[in-house]
Amino acid sequence: MADPQHVSIVIPACGEAGAIGAVVRELIGTAPWHEVLVVDDGSTDATGTEAASAGARVLRHPYNKGNGAAVKTGIRAATGEYILILDADGQHKPSDALRLTSQLGEYDLVVGARSSKTQAGSVRRGGNALLNRMAGYLTGHEIPDLTSGFRCARREYLLDFLHLLPNGFSTPTTTTMCFLRAGYNVAFEPVEARERIGTSKIRLARDGPKFFVIMLKIITIFSPLRIFLPVSVGSLLLGVLYGMWTVTTSGRIANGSVLLLMFAVIVFLVGLVSEQISALRFDGRR
Repeated sequence: MADPQHVSIVIPACGEAGAIGAVVRELIGTAPWHEVLVVDDGSTDATGTEAASAGARVLRHPYNKGNGAAVKTGIRAATGEYILILDADGQHKPSDALRLTSQLGEYDLVVGARSSKTQAGSVRRGGNALLNRMAGYLTGHEIPDLTSGFRCARREYLLDFLHLLPNGFSTPTTTTMCFLRAGYNVAFEPVEARERIGTSKIRLARDGPKFFVIMLKIITIFSPLRIFLPVSVGSLLLGVLYGMWTVTTSGRIANGSVLLLMFAVIVFLVGLVSEQISALRFDGRR
Protein backbone atom coordinates (compact mmCIF):
# COMPACT_ATOMS: atom_id res chain seq x y z
CA MET A 1 0.00 0.00 0.00
CA ALA A 2 1.30 3.46 -0.91
CA ASP A 3 1.33 5.84 2.03
CA PRO A 4 -0.54 9.05 1.02
CA GLN A 5 2.47 11.00 2.31
CA HIS A 6 4.45 9.53 -0.59
CA VAL A 7 1.81 10.33 -3.23
CA SER A 8 1.87 13.45 -5.38
CA ILE A 9 -1.47 14.37 -6.90
CA VAL A 10 -1.38 15.86 -10.41
CA ILE A 11 -4.47 17.65 -11.70
CA PRO A 12 -4.41 19.04 -15.27
CA ALA A 13 -6.85 21.95 -15.52
CA CYS A 14 -8.03 24.38 -18.17
CA GLY A 15 -11.02 26.62 -17.64
CA GLU A 16 -12.09 24.81 -14.47
CA ALA A 17 -12.42 27.77 -12.08
CA GLY A 18 -15.88 26.62 -11.03
CA ALA A 19 -14.73 23.19 -9.88
CA ILE A 20 -11.02 23.15 -9.09
CA GLY A 21 -11.23 24.81 -5.64
CA ALA A 22 -13.68 22.23 -4.30
CA VAL A 23 -11.68 19.36 -5.83
CA VAL A 24 -8.45 20.47 -4.13
CA ARG A 25 -10.12 21.10 -0.77
CA GLU A 26 -11.80 17.68 -0.82
CA LEU A 27 -8.54 15.94 -1.61
CA ILE A 28 -6.56 17.79 1.07
CA GLY A 29 -9.26 16.98 3.62
CA THR A 30 -9.18 13.28 2.77
CA ALA A 31 -5.55 12.35 3.47
CA PRO A 32 -2.11 13.89 4.18
CA TRP A 33 -0.91 13.75 0.57
CA HIS A 34 2.73 14.54 -0.23
CA GLU A 35 1.55 17.43 -2.44
CA VAL A 36 -1.29 18.51 -4.69
CA LEU A 37 -0.13 19.94 -8.02
CA VAL A 38 -2.53 21.75 -10.30
CA VAL A 39 -1.21 22.43 -13.80
CA ASP A 40 -3.08 25.42 -15.19
CA ASP A 41 -2.95 24.79 -18.93
CA GLY A 42 -3.27 28.36 -20.16
CA SER A 43 -6.68 29.05 -18.60
CA THR A 44 -8.29 32.40 -19.32
CA ASP A 45 -10.34 32.30 -16.11
CA ALA A 46 -9.36 32.10 -12.43
CA THR A 47 -8.48 28.38 -12.43
CA GLY A 48 -4.96 28.95 -11.11
CA THR A 49 -6.06 31.45 -8.47
CA GLU A 50 -8.83 29.19 -7.17
CA ALA A 51 -6.48 26.21 -6.98
CA ALA A 52 -3.82 28.15 -5.11
CA SER A 53 -6.40 29.53 -2.67
CA ALA A 54 -7.56 25.99 -1.93
CA GLY A 55 -4.03 24.92 -1.01
CA ALA A 56 -2.57 23.47 -4.21
CA ARG A 57 0.81 24.16 -5.69
CA VAL A 58 0.07 25.69 -9.10
CA LEU A 59 2.17 25.34 -12.25
CA ARG A 60 1.07 27.45 -15.18
CA HIS A 61 1.47 27.08 -18.93
CA PRO A 62 1.63 30.46 -20.72
CA TYR A 63 -0.75 29.10 -23.35
CA ASN A 64 -2.94 26.04 -23.84
CA LYS A 65 -0.83 23.00 -24.75
CA GLY A 66 -3.28 20.19 -24.12
CA ASN A 67 -4.28 17.84 -21.33
CA GLY A 68 -1.39 15.47 -21.99
CA ALA A 69 1.16 18.28 -21.92
CA ALA A 70 -0.23 19.39 -18.55
CA VAL A 71 0.06 15.85 -17.18
CA LYS A 72 3.67 15.63 -18.36
CA THR A 73 4.48 18.95 -16.68
CA GLY A 74 2.98 17.64 -13.44
CA ILE A 75 4.88 14.33 -13.61
CA ARG A 76 8.19 16.14 -14.15
CA ALA A 77 7.56 18.56 -11.28
CA ALA A 78 6.22 16.00 -8.79
CA THR A 79 8.50 14.95 -5.95
CA GLY A 80 6.52 12.03 -4.51
CA GLU A 81 7.38 8.39 -5.07
CA TYR A 82 3.92 7.77 -6.52
CA ILE A 83 1.65 9.91 -8.67
CA LEU A 84 -2.13 10.06 -8.69
CA ILE A 85 -3.66 11.77 -11.72
CA LEU A 86 -7.26 12.92 -11.79
CA ASP A 87 -9.46 15.35 -13.69
CA ALA A 88 -10.27 18.82 -12.44
CA ASP A 89 -14.00 18.67 -13.17
CA GLY A 90 -15.12 17.17 -9.85
CA GLN A 91 -16.30 13.81 -11.15
CA HIS A 92 -13.83 11.76 -9.08
CA LYS A 93 -14.44 11.12 -5.37
CA PRO A 94 -11.53 11.72 -2.96
CA SER A 95 -12.46 8.51 -1.12
CA ASP A 96 -11.85 6.61 -4.37
CA ALA A 97 -8.40 8.18 -4.56
CA LEU A 98 -7.46 6.36 -1.36
CA ARG A 99 -8.83 3.08 -2.73
CA LEU A 100 -6.69 3.40 -5.84
CA THR A 101 -3.47 4.32 -4.07
CA SER A 102 -3.95 1.54 -1.52
CA GLN A 103 -3.27 -0.98 -4.31
CA LEU A 104 0.05 0.55 -5.37
CA GLY A 105 2.89 -1.77 -4.50
CA GLU A 106 1.02 -4.90 -5.51
CA TYR A 107 0.14 -3.19 -8.80
CA ASP A 108 2.25 -0.79 -10.85
CA LEU A 109 -0.70 1.05 -12.42
CA VAL A 110 -4.18 1.33 -10.91
CA VAL A 111 -6.97 2.77 -13.07
CA GLY A 112 -10.31 4.02 -11.78
CA ALA A 113 -12.69 2.17 -14.12
CA ARG A 114 -15.97 4.04 -14.41
CA SER A 115 -19.16 2.04 -14.69
CA SER A 116 -20.95 2.52 -18.00
CA LYS A 117 -23.99 4.10 -16.36
CA THR A 118 -21.89 6.97 -15.00
CA GLN A 119 -20.42 7.83 -18.42
CA ALA A 120 -22.43 10.62 -20.03
CA GLY A 121 -24.44 9.93 -23.19
CA SER A 122 -25.25 6.68 -24.98
CA VAL A 123 -23.06 7.61 -27.97
CA ARG A 124 -20.12 8.31 -25.66
CA ARG A 125 -20.68 5.01 -23.84
CA GLY A 126 -20.86 3.11 -27.12
CA GLY A 127 -17.69 4.75 -28.43
CA ASN A 128 -15.79 3.99 -25.22
CA ALA A 129 -16.98 0.36 -25.29
CA LEU A 130 -15.69 -0.03 -28.84
CA LEU A 131 -12.31 1.45 -27.91
CA ASN A 132 -12.14 -0.83 -24.86
CA ARG A 133 -12.73 -3.93 -27.00
CA MET A 134 -10.16 -2.95 -29.62
CA ALA A 135 -7.57 -2.13 -26.96
CA GLY A 136 -8.32 -5.43 -25.22
CA TYR A 137 -7.56 -7.33 -28.43
CA LEU A 138 -4.36 -5.39 -29.14
CA THR A 139 -2.99 -5.84 -25.61
CA GLY A 140 -4.39 -9.29 -24.90
CA HIS A 141 -5.88 -8.02 -21.63
CA GLU A 142 -9.45 -7.10 -20.74
CA ILE A 143 -9.75 -3.31 -20.41
CA PRO A 144 -13.00 -2.08 -18.82
CA ASP A 145 -12.18 1.65 -19.14
CA LEU A 146 -9.42 2.75 -21.50
CA THR A 147 -10.00 6.51 -21.35
CA SER A 148 -10.39 7.11 -17.61
CA GLY A 149 -8.15 9.98 -16.49
CA PHE A 150 -8.28 8.75 -12.88
CA ARG A 151 -5.15 6.65 -12.30
CA CYS A 152 -2.06 6.24 -10.15
CA ALA A 153 1.38 4.73 -10.67
CA ARG A 154 4.97 4.81 -9.50
CA ARG A 155 6.59 8.01 -10.79
CA GLU A 156 9.72 6.31 -12.15
CA TYR A 157 7.59 4.01 -14.33
CA LEU A 158 5.62 6.94 -15.74
CA LEU A 159 8.90 8.69 -16.57
CA ASP A 160 9.89 5.64 -18.68
CA PHE A 161 6.99 6.36 -21.02
CA LEU A 162 6.92 10.14 -20.82
CA HIS A 163 8.35 10.51 -24.33
CA LEU A 164 5.40 8.53 -25.71
CA LEU A 165 2.65 10.58 -24.09
CA PRO A 166 0.82 12.87 -26.53
CA ASN A 167 -0.02 16.47 -25.69
CA GLY A 168 -3.73 15.94 -26.31
CA PHE A 169 -6.40 13.87 -24.57
CA SER A 170 -4.89 10.43 -25.22
CA THR A 171 -2.62 10.23 -22.16
CA PRO A 172 -4.85 7.67 -20.33
CA THR A 173 -4.99 5.49 -23.45
CA THR A 174 -1.23 5.63 -23.90
CA THR A 175 -0.25 4.93 -20.29
CA THR A 176 -2.68 2.00 -19.98
CA MET A 177 -1.44 0.30 -23.13
CA CYS A 178 2.22 1.02 -22.41
CA PHE A 179 2.03 -0.52 -18.93
CA LEU A 180 0.17 -3.59 -20.20
CA ARG A 181 2.47 -4.24 -23.15
CA ALA A 182 5.58 -3.64 -21.03
CA GLY A 183 4.46 -6.40 -18.64
CA TYR A 184 3.69 -4.26 -15.60
CA ASN A 185 0.91 -5.23 -13.18
CA VAL A 186 -2.23 -3.25 -14.00
CA ALA A 187 -5.45 -3.19 -11.98
CA PHE A 188 -8.82 -1.66 -12.83
CA GLU A 189 -10.66 -0.54 -9.71
CA PRO A 190 -14.42 0.11 -10.19
CA VAL A 191 -15.43 3.68 -9.33
CA GLU A 192 -18.62 5.68 -9.57
CA ALA A 193 -18.08 8.95 -11.41
CA ARG A 194 -20.09 11.97 -10.31
CA GLU A 195 -21.63 14.41 -12.76
CA ARG A 196 -18.88 16.74 -13.91
CA ILE A 197 -19.01 20.50 -13.42
CA GLY A 198 -19.04 22.29 -16.78
CA THR A 199 -18.89 20.60 -20.18
CA SER A 200 -16.48 17.96 -21.45
CA LYS A 201 -13.78 19.07 -23.90
CA ILE A 202 -13.59 15.63 -25.53
CA ARG A 203 -15.64 15.05 -28.69
CA LEU A 204 -16.09 11.46 -29.86
CA ALA A 205 -16.18 12.28 -33.59
CA ARG A 206 -13.04 14.40 -33.34
CA ASP A 207 -11.04 12.52 -30.70
CA GLY A 208 -12.20 8.91 -31.27
CA PRO A 209 -10.01 8.41 -34.39
CA LYS A 210 -7.08 9.95 -32.50
CA PHE A 211 -7.48 7.39 -29.71
CA PHE A 212 -7.53 4.59 -32.33
CA VAL A 213 -4.35 5.86 -33.99
CA ILE A 214 -2.68 6.12 -30.57
CA MET A 215 -3.56 2.46 -29.88
CA LEU A 216 -2.02 1.37 -33.18
CA LYS A 217 1.07 3.45 -32.48
CA ILE A 218 1.61 1.93 -29.04
CA ILE A 219 1.09 -1.63 -30.26
CA THR A 220 3.48 -1.16 -33.19
CA ILE A 221 6.07 0.01 -30.67
CA PHE A 222 5.64 -2.87 -28.22
CA SER A 223 4.11 -5.75 -30.20
CA PRO A 224 4.01 -5.09 -33.98
CA LEU A 225 2.90 -8.62 -34.91
CA ARG A 226 -0.44 -7.93 -33.22
CA ILE A 227 -1.15 -5.73 -36.25
CA PHE A 228 1.05 -7.17 -39.00
CA LEU A 229 0.06 -10.82 -38.49
CA PRO A 230 -3.74 -10.42 -38.96
CA VAL A 231 -3.13 -8.32 -42.09
CA SER A 232 -0.74 -10.95 -43.44
CA VAL A 233 -3.07 -13.86 -42.69
CA GLY A 234 -6.04 -12.00 -44.20
CA SER A 235 -4.13 -11.29 -47.39
CA LEU A 236 -2.89 -14.90 -47.55
CA LEU A 237 -6.38 -16.36 -47.22
CA LEU A 238 -7.81 -13.92 -49.73
CA GLY A 239 -5.02 -14.73 -52.20
CA VAL A 240 -5.49 -18.49 -51.81
CA LEU A 241 -9.27 -18.32 -52.20
CA TYR A 242 -9.03 -15.98 -55.18
CA GLY A 243 -6.39 -18.22 -56.78
CA MET A 244 -8.54 -21.33 -56.30
CA TRP A 245 -11.52 -19.56 -57.83
CA THR A 246 -9.58 -18.39 -60.91
CA VAL A 247 -8.03 -21.86 -61.41
CA THR A 248 -11.49 -23.41 -61.24
CA THR A 249 -13.12 -20.93 -63.61
CA SER A 250 -10.31 -20.16 -66.06
CA GLY A 251 -7.64 -22.79 -65.51
CA ARG A 252 -4.95 -20.33 -64.40
CA ILE A 253 -3.89 -18.31 -61.38
CA ALA A 254 -4.70 -14.62 -61.73
CA ASN A 255 -2.03 -11.96 -61.20
CA GLY A 256 -4.15 -10.50 -58.42
CA SER A 257 -3.89 -13.72 -56.44
CA VAL A 258 -0.11 -13.79 -56.79
CA LEU A 259 0.13 -10.17 -55.66
CA LEU A 260 -1.99 -10.91 -52.59
CA LEU A 261 0.23 -13.86 -51.66
CA MET A 262 3.39 -11.79 -52.13
CA PHE A 263 1.87 -8.99 -50.06
CA ALA A 264 1.09 -11.47 -47.26
CA VAL A 265 4.69 -12.72 -47.18
CA ILE A 266 6.16 -9.19 -47.24
CA VAL A 267 3.88 -7.96 -44.45
CA PHE A 268 4.72 -10.99 -42.30
CA LEU A 269 8.47 -10.50 -42.78
CA VAL A 270 8.21 -6.77 -42.03
CA GLY A 271 6.25 -7.69 -38.89
CA LEU A 272 8.99 -10.09 -37.77
CA VAL A 273 11.69 -7.47 -38.27
CA SER A 274 9.57 -4.87 -36.46
CA GLU A 275 9.08 -7.28 -33.56
CA GLN A 276 12.84 -7.68 -33.20
CA ILE A 277 13.45 -3.93 -33.42
CA SER A 278 10.74 -3.38 -30.80
CA ALA A 279 12.35 -5.89 -28.43
CA LEU A 280 15.82 -4.38 -28.87
CA ARG A 281 14.50 -0.84 -28.46
CA PHE A 282 12.66 -1.56 -25.23
CA ASP A 283 15.44 -3.71 -23.74
CA GLY A 284 17.91 -0.94 -24.52
CA ARG A 285 15.82 1.61 -22.61
CA ARG A 286 15.59 -0.72 -19.63
